[in-house]
Amino acid sequence: MNIAILTFDGFNELDSFIALGILNRMKEFGWNVQITCPKETVTSMNGVTVTAQQPLEFANSADVVIFGSGVCTRDVAKDDEILGRLSLDSQRQVICAQCSGTLLLGVLGLLDGIPACTDLTTKPWVMDAGIKVLDDPFFAKGNIATAGGCMASQYLATWIIAKIAGRESAESAIHYVAPTGEKESSVEHSLSVVLPFI
Repeated sequence: MNIAILTFDGFNELDSFIALGILNRMKEFGWNVQITCPKETVTSMNGVTVTAQQPLEFANSADVVIFGSGVCTRDVAKDDEILGRLSLDSQRQVICAQCSGTLLLGVLGLLDGIPACTDLTTKPWVMDAGIKVLDDPFFAKGNIATAGGCMASQYLATWIIAKIAGRESAESAIHYVAPTGEKESSVEHSLSVVLPFI
């Protein structure tokens, strides 16, 4: 199970790293979660530079693709060289987006007729792209899912695990990362958000 977390310059650390941390709870089952970038290194919105684990093209054959967000997403959405390196298919791949990453799903034509979630800053740009924006933290239809708000990345991870590996695996992963004293309530809440879309 190959998972590409698309991470561009100006990326939001919470989007890429929370999903990476939760999904890697499935490493023992053969899940291979990789930070996937258009160049060798990218620097976050807060100055954290990371080295790509995989080039952007890794996403084309990955089983799951997650578009993270960041302060440069509108520039990426206009960059034909970067977008031209992607060839995704929601029939054979699970494709997700966090916050401004939703704009990239729209530009790539992956949200045709599907409403989406995003953050408040990105909302007008996504609406300008002709996409209906929901006032919800998470929404999924078929193999496409979107989440809005930095901390909603846990919902993407929970949904991916529940959809592919089942509810018990999702419960275990969220239970591990949830705050002490709030583990059961955190698991219950996360599942309540995503299970209607499984």
